[in-house]
Amino acid sequence: MPNITNITPPRVPLTDPRTGLIAREWYLFFLSLFNQTGQSTVSLEDVQKGPPSEPVDLAGLLAQASLGAESSPALLSQYAQLATDVQALALAPAHTPQLERLRYGSFYDTTDQAAAVINTAYAMTFNSTDISKGVYIGSPTSRIYVDTHNVYNIQFSAQLINAAGGAHNVWIWLRKNGTNVANTTTTLRVEGNNTEAVAAWNFLLEMNAGDYFELMWEVSDLSLTLQADVASAVHPAIPSIILTVTDNISA
Repeated sequence: MPNITNITPPRVPLTDPRTGLIAREWYLFFLSLFNQTGQSTVSLEDVQKGPPSEPVDLAGLLAQASLGAESSPALLSQYAQLATDVQALALAPAHTPQLERLRYGSFYDTTDQAAAVINTAYAMTFNSTDISKGVYIGSPTSRIYVDTHNVYNIQFSAQLINAAGGAHNVWIWLRKNGTNVANTTTTLRVEGNNTEAVAAWNFLLEMNAGDYFELMWEVSDLSLTLQADVASAVHPAIPSIILTVTDNISA
């Protein structure tokens, strides 16, 4: 085994304050370093630390120590098991487990939705799932659940129609686990007979596994509804509400 050069402690100054020359400890360090790298056959592998590349004759080492293999059968057995374990680690492929975090969902509703009473909170409902992974429609179908803690980007578009004259308001906000989320309401005013408008915006919401959210709405007049329409020969069908949810951290 080569004589590995020891690194000089940091408390030793490079120069001797009495002579102004290099300190003895540093001189010996650099001399030994030169001998190891410039004038010896010691390879880089020789100075690396790790499990032995060849089996160690433990019985021989015990004999040299005047112990003898017969006196230490348990030690020999433990060494054999350790050598097997080290070899298994050397042969095993590197494995870095990855925590799957991608979560998303796309949902919509193909029916008209109407409020029964003005100035009353109702939850928008969904009857169809486009794609989903870890985000899903619950029961009742207004509840959207997640199975992983994360910050989620919630985006929606709601197709509104005013079936009567005049100007009427709709209020839309977010509710989490049955409780209104503060400062999430927006109002939209729809004016004119058979006038359509689209409410569309998004929220960022932190949720834990098992949490759910709902999109709530309120109207000032019952003539203001969420309208769905069938496909034509040219364009696809119009859902009354479209919702997409994505994991905002890893998406």
